[in-house]
Amino acid sequence: QVQLVESGGGLVHPGSSLRLSCAASGFTLDLYAIGWFRQAPGKEREGVSCIVMSTGSTLYTDPVKGRFTISRDNAKNLVYLEMEDLKPEDTGIYYCTADLLYSDYCNLVVSGMDYWGQGTQVSVSS
Repeated sequence: QVQLVESGGGLVHPGSSLRLSCAASGFTLDLYAIGWFRQAPGKEREGVSCIVMSTGSTLYTDPVKGRFTISRDNAKNLVYLEMEDLKPEDTGIYYCTADLLYSDYCNLVVSGMDYWGQGTQVSVSS
C-alpha cells in the first residue's frame, strides 16, 4: 500500500524557515520522482519542487529558487523540503507526491502525479 506522509508544517513569520518531511512507503522509490506541490486558498494547486530518487536531479519553480532546497535520504525513504526566507505568498497546503518516471527528469505537472499525500499546512504571516 502506497503511503506518503507529510510533516513539518506550521505558522511562522515572514523571513523564517521551515523543513517539511515526506515519508514514503509501499513502493520502490528508485523508480520514482518525489515532488512537493502547494495550494493556496482560492488558487490552483501548483508544483514547487521535485527530485529524482535514483539520481538526485532536481527541479524548482521560479518563485522558490534560491530559497527552497529539496533533498532525499534513500536509506530512510525520506524527502525533505528546506524552506528559507518564507513569504506570505508561500502560505498553503503542501503536498508530497510520487511520480513513476519514464525519463531521467522529474516534472511539476499536477495531473501527472501518481500518488499524493494528505498535505501539511504552512502559514506565513506577521
